[in-house]
Amino acid sequence: MYFGPSRAGFILIMTTEKLQKLLAAKGLGSRRAMEGWIAEGRVLVNDKVASLGDRVDESDIIKVDGKILNRRRIVHRYLLYNKPAGEICSVKDPENRPSVFRRLPRLRTQRWISVGRLDFNTTGLLLFTTDGELANRLMHPSYQIEREYAVRVLGEVSDAALQRMREGVLLEDGVARFTDIQRGRGEGANQWYYVVMMEGRNREVRRLWESQGYQVSRLKRVRYGSIFMPSKVKAGRHIDLSVEEVRDLYKLVGLASPL
Repeated sequence: MYFGPSRAGFILIMTTEKLQKLLAAKGLGSRRAMEGWIAEGRVLVNDKVASLGDRVDESDIIKVDGKILNRRRIVHRYLLYNKPAGEICSVKDPENRPSVFRRLPRLRTQRWISVGRLDFNTTGLLLFTTDGELANRLMHPSYQIEREYAVRVLGEVSDAALQRMREGVLLEDGVARFTDIQRGRGEGANQWYYVVMMEGRNREVRRLWESQGYQVSRLKRVRYGSIFMPSKVKAGRHIDLSVEEVRDLYKLVGLASPL
């Protein structure tokens, strides 16, 4: 809220924000998940069932699953996790495969939100936060957040194929491209490359290489935005992000950092 001028002096003006954005910022889940909760009728505003698009201010009483939402300032958490192969990025799996969430610290009133996903057999850097608005922006294509991967491919890769992947290749779900490709180590049949993308569609890195006739034998994410995978974090382990790293993430997506 803020005070605005009037003929009699100043009047109190209440600022509003979208309901799903507020719920995400309180750490209940991603903005998309909160939209689902609203559509399912799980959210009440002033004892009335909320609708998508509703806006709220500080005077509104919000209930989620019958419990009043605490409107006080929330202290958020931020983690970096080194995902091993053989884990899924969903909380539950019908095949009962192990989830990345099982290794994370337990939270009492908030939920961990994965910033993007990695395929079952893809390893490397995963970011987690309880701030749904930050997670939403870091994943949204409009913010053009870089994702860097180390890729091991089988066979000798031609310069023409590398150039096509830089310029863009039409896949079944649209054009995909690497904004940068750098050769890494490797000899003979196995060669490593470092590639950068601005989005994270399903199996996009693998599919882009496969479109040129190459098989990816190893795939590891080594960077997300300004955050690099530290060598000290072994597979299956996690660390808290530093204050500087958290501030950099908020700056990347145009949000004010709470730290």
